[in-house]
Amino acid sequence: MSTDQTAAVNPGSGPRRPNSRFLLSHPAHLFSLGFGTGLSSFAPGTVGTLFGWASYLVLNLYLTVTGWAVLIAASIIGGIWICSFTARKLGVQDPSAVVWDEIVAFWIVLLLITPSSFVGQLVAFVLFRFFDAVKPPPISYFDRTVKGGLGIMLDDLVAAFCTLLVIALWRSI
Repeated sequence: MSTDQTAAVNPGSGPRRPNSRFLLSHPAHLFSLGFGTGLSSFAPGTVGTLFGWASYLVLNLYLTVTGWAVLIAASIIGGIWICSFTARKLGVQDPSAVVWDEIVAFWIVLLLITPSSFVGQLVAFVLFRFFDAVKPPPISYFDRTVKGGLGIMLDDLVAAFCTLLVIALWRSI
């Protein structure tokens, strides 16, 4: 049995890379792994953020600002638990395959810059990925000091805040 098969059969027995069987083994994994986007072997955080962008465009056709507020609040609170649960099962503190944090944080960015052109959204995407990948202060502080599901979610929320701050400064010029 391969390591990936063992991961799906015995979740929580040590560090591993999740596979589709693991993804479907619990609803929390389905969400935390971004409906499979976190399984990407190339830049899962970027793929998850792209999924967040696409899902925002679809959901925005149906949700009001109040609906978004409820969805985002529930996604942050629930995300703390689902990200922690999946991380524990994978045996890794902040697995790269867990992309729910990128999805929700980028929803916040897009909600707060809307209306925005495709180019404006692309700039937001690039800025968010920069802040999430490079983790300059204060993001690095939260990434190092806050652990568990809260830590997984918090560093991306701070990256979203930094993205929004840069966009706000850019727009004020």
